[in-house]
Parts: sequence; C-alpha cells; structure tokens
Amino acid sequence: MPPSDDREEKVIFPSAAANGRCACTSRDESCSHCRRSSSLKSSSSSCSLLSFDSYPVQDYDKLWRIFTASVKGFTIGAGLKGGLSIFAVLSRLRRRRSLPSAKKAHMASGSEDVILSLKETLRYGLFLGTFAGTFVSVDEIIAAFGGHRRTAKWRAFLAGLIAGPSMLLTGFNTQHTSLAIYILMRAAVLASRCGIKSKHFGRICKPLTWAHGDIFLLCLSSSQILSAYILKQESLPPTYKSFINKHGAKDPVILQGVKEIASGLPFTNLGAIEKYYKSTGIDIKLDPQMKVPCSIVHGNQGCEAHFFSFLFQAYKRALPVYLPVYLVPALIVHRQGILKRPHSILAKVILGTARSSLFLSTYCSSAWLWTCFLFRIFKRSTIPMVAMGTFPTGLALAIEKKSRRIEISLYCLARAIESFFTCMADVGYLPQTPNLKRADVVVFSISTAIIMHCYAVERDVFRSKYLNVLDWVFGVPLPPYESTPRKKDETKDFDP
Repeated sequence: MPPSDDREEKVIFPSAAANGRCACTSRDESCSHCRRSSSLKSSSSSCSLLSFDSYPVQDYDKLWRIFTASVKGFTIGAGLKGGLSIFAVLSRLRRRRSLPSAKKAHMASGSEDVILSLKETLRYGLFLGTFAGTFVSVDEIIAAFGGHRRTAKWRAFLAGLIAGPSMLLTGFNTQHTSLAIYILMRAAVLASRCGIKSKHFGRICKPLTWAHGDIFLLCLSSSQILSAYILKQESLPPTYKSFINKHGAKDPVILQGVKEIASGLPFTNLGAIEKYYKSTGIDIKLDPQMKVPCSIVHGNQGCEAHFFSFLFQAYKRALPVYLPVYLVPALIVHRQGILKRPHSILAKVILGTARSSLFLSTYCSSAWLWTCFLFRIFKRSTIPMVAMGTFPTGLALAIEKKSRRIEISLYCLARAIESFFTCMADVGYLPQTPNLKRADVVVFSISTAIIMHCYAVERDVFRSKYLNVLDWVFGVPLPPYESTPRKKDETKDFDP
C-alpha cells in the first residue's frame, strides 16, 4: 500500500473537471472544488455581495434583473401607499357620515378622495420602482465597463446616489423633508453599526450600543413634538400634524387655551372652551385666574380618570392605524408561507396590531397625565414645563417589541429634528438658503447612497427581515469571482 501523506495528488476525471465537478466521493480539504462547494453551502446572507471570491459565477439576464427590480419596487411602493390610503379613505368616509351637512360641504367627496388616493399610490409606486430600476441599472453598467472586482467598494454607493432623485416622481413641488430626514437617520444607524465593528471608530461608537437608547431617543423627540403640538403646530409636517391632532384628540380651542396659559398670555377663548364642553354635555365655568390648565384639558374630570377614559378612546383610534402596518408587510414578506401557515401569520398580525395600538394609546394618554402631574406639583405652567412634562411620555415605547423600538424612535426623531429647525428658522437663529429649494432630495440621495453601500458591502449591519426584502427587490448582483459571466452553454452542466 503506498504511503499516504500531504503530497498525495488527487486524481480527477477529465470530464468532471471540465464541467466544474470533481470525482471525490467525500469532501476533501485538499480539493479546490470541494472547498468551493462547502463555502457556497455554508455561506449566509451576512456575507458581502461584492467580495465573496469563493462563489461560482452563474450567468443571469441583466435586463431581466432590471425589469424585475423595477416591478417589485413598484409593487412595494404602490402596495404600502395603497394599503394606507384605503384605510385613510374609509376613515374619512366614516367621519363624513357623522358630520352635519354644513361641514360636509367643505370636505372633499368620496370620489375625490379615491382619485387622490389612486394618484398618490401610483406616484409612490413609480418612485420606488424607478429607484430600484435605476440602482440596478447603474450597478450593472458600472460593473460591465469597470469590472466587478475593481468597482466593488464604491459601485453601490454611486448607484444609490444616482437613484436618489427618483423621489421627485412623488411630486416635483412636494417637499419630503420628513422622509429625507428619516432615511438619513436610518443611514446614520447603519453607519454607526459599521463604526462599532471598526477598529478605528469602535470606541467612539460604543455609546450607541446602549440597551435603552431607543427609549431615550423617543423621550427626547416627544419633548419637541408634543411641545410643538401645543405651542407651534405649523412647525410639524402637514401629514404628521393631521396624525397627531387625530390621536391627541383635543379640540383646537383647548390647545389654544393651554398655549396661552403656558406662554403667559391673557386668555382670549375661555368662552369658546366652555361652549365646546357644553356641546359635549359638560357644564363648566373656567377661572380666568387659573395657574394650572387641568380644567381646560379635561373639564370636570380628574387627571387620573381622564387618563383611563382617554386611553380607551385612543386605543380604538389606534387600531385602524396599525392594522395595515402589520397586514400589508405580512402579505409581501410572507407571501409564500401565508397559504401554508395562515393561522400563525394571522396571529402575529393580530398580536402586533394589538401591542402597537396599546403603545400609541398609552403614549397619547400619558402625555396629558404627565403634563397635568407636573403642573399640579409646581402649581403653575410654563413653556419649559411643557417640554419637561412631555419628555417622559416616550417611556411608553417599552410596551413595543424591541425590534420595532428603534424604528419608531427614528421616525419620531426625524420629525422632531424638522420641527426644531423650523422653530429655530422662524425666530431667526438659522440662515435661509433660498438657492437650495430641494434639500430633501439631496439629503435623501446621500442617505440612500450610504444605505445601498452598506447593503452591498456591510450586509451584516442589517436585520435579516430587511435584508430579505432588499434581496427580493434588487436581486443578488454578480459576484466578482470572474470579470465576465460564463455563457449558458459553458455552465449548463455546472453543479453549484
């Protein structure tokens, strides 16, 4: 028997080697084909799309990848916006039925609401479809002319930057500052996760790993958002202003009364507040010399009793908000498993909707409880006390699922930042930039460039559910194992 040592050569049948296969009956570490096959099977989605040299290159249709990315992007954009629009139209129709005829005349008709919703759905579908198609197109063009290996480190960044202006398709005259800031926050989170992994920036980014940082961010955001809700609503984005007015559930005359007492201004609408409460069946006489606005906020109810009654009503308002938030993504992400295990997926949708609705209702009701509590302790109300009283409102985020907390805190932080800088600009603390009319597009483009770069090169900084959606939309690009793909006739017998 010949000796067996490390210098023993492996015999490979010519036909197998030509087709990319070896004749090994079991895995052998000395065989390059075995190692390549093992690397492929053991790889995970956290590997870089642009740096896995051990992956075999398979041919694919570049135009088909561009087409499918565009269609899938359109489907997600239209599906999400359409789902939210359906519930918004139903909500407006229900509200319209309960209004008197005089107020109905000032509201848009049901057909106008439907047409407007269809237009918005189409615009957002075109926006995301164009973004996905542009990104994949630029990615393929650069790879074709510059080579996959040579352009691997910067190709996705440039493609994301070029695809960013597709946001203009939602409306050339429609500002999307809130969306741009939110995407910027998402890009900052991904960049910080990359920094935590880095040897050079790991220590600097260490505080970002704080376990309850998401709750702190929402507390900080709530201080600005809820203060603006009472004191300066015009600093909030129009859609968010409508949202917070609906769930804040206080008539404008009540908010005006709280604003006047907090700002130290004389009351101008106590009669209107008394008339409002009288229309709800509450007869109350307000004191012009009051120091604490509890009677303005909740009439003759106690602060604790108002909290529980408000919580019950707020929960009913929150349910229609979160049902599409959970239902629509479930239909998209779990499209294959929805028929196999409908009960488990439906149970998760119901549980998530109930939990998030409890968070939102607790958030809104506790906002009034905390401010009343602080006003009663100090026996007065001022603007700084409004900001202090709304800060602990963010603690309600602890009700939410941990994986959703950062999403909510970043969403609110984006709106808080926009509101804060709007307030600063209104009082003259910030210079005006009239030449930069679409700063939102610039910010959005830079942010998407960072996000798509992380998607291509630093995939492990994404959560798996987002990574799965991105992979489904954009497809897996050709890895740089070879500079050009093999032709189909050369790879038809290849066994990956």
